[in-house]
Amino acid sequence: MENWEKVLEELFTGVMGMSDPTVWVMFAIGAVLIWLGVKKDYEPMLLFPMGVGCILANIPGHFAVIPTDGGEPGFLSVLYQAGIANELFPVLIFIAVGAMCEFDALIRAPYVMLFAAAAHFGIFAATMLASVVGFPFNEAASIGIIGAADGPTTIFVAQKFATNLLAPLTVTAFCYMSLVPIIQPPIVKLLTTKHERRIHMAYREEKPISWTVKFLFPFMVVLFAGILAPISVPLIGALMFGNMLKASGVCDSLSDTAQNELSNLVTLFLGITVGATMTAENILTLDVLKILALGAVAFVFDTVGGVLFAKVVNLFLKKKINPMIGACGISAFPMSGRVIAKMALKEDPTNYIIQHAMGVNVAGQVASVVAGGLVLALIPVLS
Repeated sequence: MENWEKVLEELFTGVMGMSDPTVWVMFAIGAVLIWLGVKKDYEPMLLFPMGVGCILANIPGHFAVIPTDGGEPGFLSVLYQAGIANELFPVLIFIAVGAMCEFDALIRAPYVMLFAAAAHFGIFAATMLASVVGFPFNEAASIGIIGAADGPTTIFVAQKFATNLLAPLTVTAFCYMSLVPIIQPPIVKLLTTKHERRIHMAYREEKPISWTVKFLFPFMVVLFAGILAPISVPLIGALMFGNMLKASGVCDSLSDTAQNELSNLVTLFLGITVGATMTAENILTLDVLKILALGAVAFVFDTVGGVLFAKVVNLFLKKKINPMIGACGISAFPMSGRVIAKMALKEDPTNYIIQHAMGVNVAGQVASVVAGGLVLALIPVLS
């Protein structure tokens, strides 16, 4: 009889576990992530795997993460230890991103880095606010890095200084990145006049850049960022290594692999693994609600900082710039650049600012990694 009870208990573990309301809440969260990715096309390559991972991790009595019998870890735990716990996946993602980036616009106009720096004001605003609401400085800075608008950077920083918040920080960062087309336009409109949004920026004849400059530029960025914040070398080094593959001109197969196979494979594993960290005990807390609110603050202040900086610059220029390009300084590349360019066309169908918007957006990609490195360097000192 006792054996039968054990058999029935084993058979109906999942069924009995479904009586827990938190299970249904997490299923709903996973379903929302899948819906956003599939139906709304918001970062589907990330949100869809994350939603599936969330559902798998919350099935009662499952064997995908940690078996209920205390046996060997499930495949999602293996992926977590192999790629998240040691920061491998974020670094590999940066190699892929670097191979995709074209830094020509940044090389031709280095001053756009100023717009990118201003558009990362949200990091500091969210960090200070997180400290005010009770988070320790290491956690507050990890929350603030959501303002870098770069999911891999958020994972990298959180894994070092706020592992207990890894799941909500990562989900918040990627979700807000995917919501850039919704978040940025109303803020930009609030801060600019119709006349400012219609400012035309002349098309610049793109002067050819020598192979030497293209190849040496990533080396110089790595040296500068590495000397300024040595702890940032894994991030900036991986990003620029990917770009070096592309710029070299002799590693086309490796560059293509980084842009396609590597990017897709790591994104797949990263998404489902991060989703598997979204268990009820990690997500359904008051701190997570605070993180969601602070993440929104970070993105809002990023956009505000970039636009206001551009407006201030216009006070000293005879030939005005369209202040909307300041919002492109966040790292959501190329999404933010496209969103702002579309806004300009909607205001005036003859206003093509895509060249300038993308230039600032590429600079934002570099600025986000440098900002992440500075945060990594400052946390041990200030904590």
